[in-house]
Amino acid sequence: MTQNSASEISTGLTVRQELAAIFRILAHFRMTDLIHTHASARIKNRDGALLINRYNLLFDEVTASNLIEIDEAGVPFPEYRDADINDAGCNIHSAIHEAMPDIGFVIHTHTRAGAAVSAQKHGLLPISQQAMMFDGAVGYHEFEGFVLSHEERGRLVADLADNKVLILRNHGLIAVGENAAEALNRIYNLERACEIQVAALAGNPKLVTPPLDIQNRMGRQAVTPKQLHIEKMAWDACLRMVDRTDTSYLL
Repeated sequence: MTQNSASEISTGLTVRQELAAIFRILAHFRMTDLIHTHASARIKNRDGALLINRYNLLFDEVTASNLIEIDEAGVPFPEYRDADINDAGCNIHSAIHEAMPDIGFVIHTHTRAGAAVSAQKHGLLPISQQAMMFDGAVGYHEFEGFVLSHEERGRLVADLADNKVLILRNHGLIAVGENAAEALNRIYNLERACEIQVAALAGNPKLVTPPLDIQNRMGRQAVTPKQLHIEKMAWDACLRMVDRTDTSYLL
C-alpha cells in the first residue's frame, strides 16, 4: 500500500480500524506491558457499545476484527462471552465512557516511566514542554489494587473529571480523547513527559521550572486549532508508519 493510500485511509477508517491502529502504534513506541494494558473506543451510532482488546493478545496482534464489544457496565455482549477479557480493563474503560459520552477513545499504559512518575509524590512536574502541555489538566487517582470494584468506578471518574489525562498512583497512565488523534497524542506526550522527568531527576539535581505564567501559556497553546491540526498530522503520519510495516490491523 502506498503512502497516498494510507493518507486516504486516515480519513476513512472505521472505529475498529482506528482502535486497532492505536495498538500497533503503541507497540511501535514500546508503550506495552505484555498483554496487560488496554485501549477502548466508543462505537458510533450504537448507544452504550464499546470496543476493547482481548486479554490474550499482544498489541501487535490486535486487528479490527478481533476486538471485542462490551457495554458501559463493562460486560461483553453475548457473542463475545467466551473471549478472554481483562476485567479491570473493562471496568476502567466502561466507567469513563459511561460517564463521558463525548469521549471517543481511552488509552491506558503501564510503562516504566509512567509508573515511576505515578509513584512520585509530587506527580508530573512542569519541567518540559510536553509536561506543560497538560497545565491544569492532570488528574490523580489513588491506588486501590486491581480496578475491579463497582465502587471504584465512581472515584476514578471523579478524579479524571474534565482533565485530559489521569495518573493512577503506583500504577500507570490514562489519556482520553474525543477522537483517535487526540487520545494518541495525549498519551504519547504524557509518556514522553514522564520519560524526561525520570531522566531529569536522576542524580537529584536542581531543576529549572518555568514561571507559572509560562506554564499557563503552554496549556493554552496546547488546545488551539493549530495544535489540534498538528495532532491530526501526527496521527496521519503514524498511520503511514504502521501501513508501511503491516496492514493486517485493518482486517
